[in-house]
Amino acid sequence: MKIWLMNHYATVGFVDKAGRHYWFAEQLKKRGHEVAVFCANVFLSGNQQIDTEGRKYITKTANDIPFVFVKTIPAQGNGIKRVENMALFYKNLFPAAKAYAKEHGKPDVIVASSVHPLTMVAGIQIAKKMKIPCICEIRDLWPEAIFQFGKARENSLLGKALIKGEHWIYKKADALIFTKEGDTDYLKERRWTTAQGGDIDLNKCHYINNGVDVAACEERSRTMQLDDPDLVDASKFNVTYVGTIRPVNNVGNLLDTAKLLKAARGYEDVQFLIYGDGSQLPELRERVQNEHLDSVKLKGFVNRQYVPYILSKSSVNMLNYAQNQYNWTRGNSSNKLFEYMASGKPIISTVHMGYSIIKRYNCGVELDEDTPEALAKEIMRFHDMSIEERDQIGRNAREGVKDFDFKALTEKLLRVIESVI
Repeated sequence: MKIWLMNHYATVGFVDKAGRHYWFAEQLKKRGHEVAVFCANVFLSGNQQIDTEGRKYITKTANDIPFVFVKTIPAQGNGIKRVENMALFYKNLFPAAKAYAKEHGKPDVIVASSVHPLTMVAGIQIAKKMKIPCICEIRDLWPEAIFQFGKARENSLLGKALIKGEHWIYKKADALIFTKEGDTDYLKERRWTTAQGGDIDLNKCHYINNGVDVAACEERSRTMQLDDPDLVDASKFNVTYVGTIRPVNNVGNLLDTAKLLKAARGYEDVQFLIYGDGSQLPELRERVQNEHLDSVKLKGFVNRQYVPYILSKSSVNMLNYAQNQYNWTRGNSSNKLFEYMASGKPIISTVHMGYSIIKRYNCGVELDEDTPEALAKEIMRFHDMSIEERDQIGRNAREGVKDFDFKALTEKLLRVIESVI
């Protein structure tokens, strides 16, 4: 089959040779399918971009996977420039798709992925013109997330318009893929399902979580080693966090926990290794210095190719979030969860998830409260348990992640595609 994957933000996958749609494309090609990834020519953050040489799109390849870079403008922050960035990507997808189809033939199916909904709208409209099916992949529930973060009110004119547009997408798509197992609960809450008198059949809804390329993680853990003495200090118990440092991740909670453990006898070997960048990093650096938190090491940005090695040196991995910043009842689709599982180390989550993967595979623990006291208690418990018990939890994680390897996820995607063709 000819399969087009559309994801505005897949640009980084071209550089990293990693990420959801790169891995899908890689696995689909191995199975003999012809794949193209449509994405923006500018990166999600910063001004870095792929030069389209004055055209509305340009095609380049990564490991023989064609990436069609659609021209748009850089977007900083969440203001008007980001809206323009999304709108221009939507607009230029149409001529890019037409020209690419003329040169390479039209696809058998389009898989159009959020985060923002305009990519899915374009996918549906392009597919209709080509008389082929379109599968919409919802990786974040818009506009619910906008309402939760206070960017718009649900009962405002904008809020009502966004909900109407969301409903249109779900209705018009030939199939829907959700990345959290409980996301179809949202459709029921809206009373949009056919069983409730609505117009969305749950039979066309499918669940394919985010995942990881397990073999690539193992390879990078061996070959892409970061020169960092804190990682190889065998006398330390490493509590490791890798990810963005922003309010929803509540990384300040780790610093509060470090203060508690600093005062606890017998836990002097616990150190917190925090890798990542974000809006709150300068504030945390100041806290570490002013509060003399010697056990906290803020490492800053690290290239994702080093993440498997970093995690392989952890004692326990932190899935750190604020409980009140997001609706966690429908499950978790964070990439880091599966990278953590692939490392074969126990996981502590500071939020209690619905449809819990951590509980299902017995690969860690979820806290009922995201307080420093509750977190310190769990870190001490893992610190004090036998190596055999901790290793068994890690093995559970390594075994469980096989269900989220992209070999398995691609088989799920192919079943969805076959259901609409």
